Amino acid sequence: MPNRKQITLRTLADHLGLTVHTVSKALRGLPGMSEQTRKEVIDLAMKLGYRTKNQEQGMAVEHIPIYSSKSRRFAFIVPNTGMVYIHQSLYEGIQSRLAEFGHKLEMLFAPSDAVSDEAFNEWADKYSLLFTDGLFLTPMITAKTEEKLLSLPLPKVLLNYPPPAAQVDSVMWDVSSAVHQSVQYLLSRGHRRILYIGDIHLHRGFRLRWQAFREAMATAGLTVDEEHHLTDTGSPDTYTLKLTRMLERIKPTAIIAGIDHDLSWVYYGCSLIGRKIPVDYSIVGLEHSPNIRISDLTRPILPIKEVGFRGADRMLWRLANPNLPFEHIRLQGGFYDGATVLPL
Repeated sequence: MPNRKQITLRTLADHLGLTVHTVSKALRGLPGMSEQTRKEVIDLAMKLGYRTKNQEQGMAVEHIPIYSSKSRRFAFIVPNTGMVYIHQSLYEGIQSRLAEFGHKLEMLFAPSDAVSDEAFNEWADKYSLLFTDGLFLTPMITAKTEEKLLSLPLPKVLLNYPPPAAQVDSVMWDVSSAVHQSVQYLLSRGHRRILYIGDIHLHRGFRLRWQAFREAMATAGLTVDEEHHLTDTGSPDTYTLKLTRMLERIKPTAIIAGIDHDLSWVYYGCSLIGRKIPVDYSIVGLEHSPNIRISDLTRPILPIKEVGFRGADRMLWRLANPNLPFEHIRLQGGFYDGATVLPL
């Protein structure tokens, strides 16, 4: 890999077979290329550690240290139930950013909810947690374990929606905007009987999605009765029965699948009553990961890896500004106009 000081626009252009002008426009956010090309340019710039003058000036304004003589060690905490696509993308985003500054990121599995305070402290001692420079806390960590992690006397960045009054910086993709985008998209294509599907109790982010759905519908002058939407989970048989009965009773023209793992159940439920997507029901899905079975799904784009990247910046900012107020940052993505929504 070339020395970071030797990386220029020409280096990036030669790697990608593009003109210097195109690379420059991509990094400055200017139009004139496909989003895929722009992504390739930005990804390579991140990988090779290239920064524009504006980026360096912006980091200086935010008091984010660009150069460091000390290699720092951070811990990336994931749920003890295992990693999913979200955590992998977040990890890649954080690691790529921290690597630019010579820092290290270590992945750790959180202890279970059932452990005592003594066992939690033993776990923290085992991994020398209090000797790290900071913690990144990911989604789906249970509430009790998250509370214990938040109480540790270390800089922390919560890659999730913060609990009320939490004393922590947070960075997260904006699911509220994603739901508003989804509702507005369906309304623009003539759909007004929109069925929301997704648990609203399990995680804070799930509740925010439901709240955003109600707000978006109310803005359009449409009332939302929770009894007319599928907002809880159960056994597969019970869930499927509820879904098929609701489809036949409510007769929606469109569906918003608020949680990615519900999407396959929606397709299955439709097949049981002889209905097809998008012929009978248009659908928008809030997908965290690429869906290989429904590659052309209409969906809001959730900038998960970018949250990791921004979270790393927020951690470096916090280290340089320990006494400034906590900040909560939400990143909004675009919208993919796929093939699962038909106009009425």
